[in-house]
Amino acid sequence: MTNRNYQRELDGLLVQLDREERVPVLLLHSCCAPCSSYVMEYLSQHFHIVLYYYNPNISPAEEYEKRVAEQKRLISEMKFLYPVRFLEGTYDPERFYEMAKGMEALPEGGERCFGCYELRLREAARAAVQIGADYFTTTLSISPMKNAHKLNEIGERLAEEYGVAYLNSDFKKKNGYKRSIELSGEYGLYRQDYCGCVFSRQERDRRKEKSGMNT
Repeated sequence: MTNRNYQRELDGLLVQLDREERVPVLLLHSCCAPCSSYVMEYLSQHFHIVLYYYNPNISPAEEYEKRVAEQKRLISEMKFLYPVRFLEGTYDPERFYEMAKGMEALPEGGERCFGCYELRLREAARAAVQIGADYFTTTLSISPMKNAHKLNEIGERLAEEYGVAYLNSDFKKKNGYKRSIELSGEYGLYRQDYCGCVFSRQERDRRKEKSGMNT
């Protein structure tokens, strides 16, 4: 079923939580500071957020460290109704390369990316269980380049497997992506020009080379 309105589902849940005066714990997987900015602003009004940074796909290690630093800085500088806590996962790029084996030549946005979604969401589900979170979700759906339906499909499946609820989302809705760009400017965030993995970096380089040849 591909025509679900995930934003409407989320809105309904938030109204219910506010009515019940409940403030659950949400483990929020983040891919980067810019994408997390709007999501934290939005959801910190309803949840105690533990922002979980697990991204073994990011390459090289220096890029990973740069993105971690920006994530920590943003959390320290933003103002929230309920505090946001940072939790860093293990940086283990070999797990990403093992997952991607045999799919190296696939274009961005396909099965390799879906495997990467699951790799990161699975660790988020495990972490959510470990800290006793009520929900888990990811900031990934804010990107116009990411498949929100596939993310929610994987999240719901892992929710059943791990026994922790998945917060369905499509954060690009309600001008979420636009707001993330505004917040990136407001906080002077580093906005990378590739998803994070070596394959997306190679695709970026090819686009730049092609663009240079056409000028």
